[in-house]
Amino acid sequence: MTDFLQGWREEQRSAYLYNALSKCEPDPALAQMFEGLEAAAMQQAQVWEAKLAEAGHTVAAYRPDMRTRMIVWLAHGLGPRRIRPVLAASKVRGLSAYGAKRMDLPSHAMPTQVNEVGGRHKLAGNNGGLRAAVFGVNDGLVSIACLVLGVAGASSSASVILLSGVAGLLAGAFSMAAGEYVSMRSQRELFEHQIALEREELALYPEQEAAELALIYQARGLEATEAQQLANRLVADPELGLDVLTREELGLNPDELGSPWAAAISSFVSFLLGGTIPLLPWLLHLPTHALELALGLTGAALFIVGATLALFSGRNMLYGGARMLLIGAAAGGLTYWIGSLLGTGLLA
Repeated sequence: MTDFLQGWREEQRSAYLYNALSKCEPDPALAQMFEGLEAAAMQQAQVWEAKLAEAGHTVAAYRPDMRTRMIVWLAHGLGPRRIRPVLAASKVRGLSAYGAKRMDLPSHAMPTQVNEVGGRHKLAGNNGGLRAAVFGVNDGLVSIACLVLGVAGASSSASVILLSGVAGLLAGAFSMAAGEYVSMRSQRELFEHQIALEREELALYPEQEAAELALIYQARGLEATEAQQLANRLVADPELGLDVLTREELGLNPDELGSPWAAAISSFVSFLLGGTIPLLPWLLHLPTHALELALGLTGAALFIVGATLALFSGRNMLYGGARMLLIGAAAGGLTYWIGSLLGTGLLA
């Protein structure tokens, strides 16, 4: 009984959201898609309502909760495109149509396999791990370099600088790891819940799920008949259908949900590696010019990190390296100046 009532509420909530999105979506094709999704959600709600009636339970008129009303308010104020993460968390389907180019049938063959339908998702995730690792190195590098410069501005004692740097390095690495674990775990649980709901709905009413998938393909440029044929062909295989629905309705790649432990370990190691670079002169017990050596190593590492990040954005690597170096120099210089002021005040 509880599952039936929950399913009815979910579909009613979806229909309410689709109705609102169809009214505030400026793109006619996407607005029509949301109208069709609203009709499909209402049909699925009727399936749950029939099951409730068989069990001797009647339902009152649906009333949206505060969260749903807030989402509608945001959609009208900002537009559906700008609140896609919020809509995705509410299991609004068809969001993949925002990130895809319309299909041009005269110049592009109609996809017939799941790797063709969901191929665009893989492109975005191919370098995600490397990109996150590079950002982790950059975070450790800048954070510990600024910490070292701040302490050096207040005190010239090598032991004080080393102790502060190592403490900051460990604290930052553990903080990054804990934050990434919690964030990735919460995200993965949300995605797994959405996929599980999609699996249940596919088993309960595959025809409606195929109709929803066809609406998405129509919004992306396919003719209605061709879109329906493609959707029927994909949904006919339960595993293939679930994979495609997960990608196209939820905008998720089931193969790249992410591992909380992998994210935590990667963040910990990358932060540790980046943060160790400014501390090397003191870790190696170099007696003279330790601060100058730290500045040189940090500057070189910042340039390399900036140039590497430029690979992901398509910018000029020389420009990316120089920009990162200037940003790091500004942050370090400001921290050193503040440390000098604090050191002078405390020592006075």
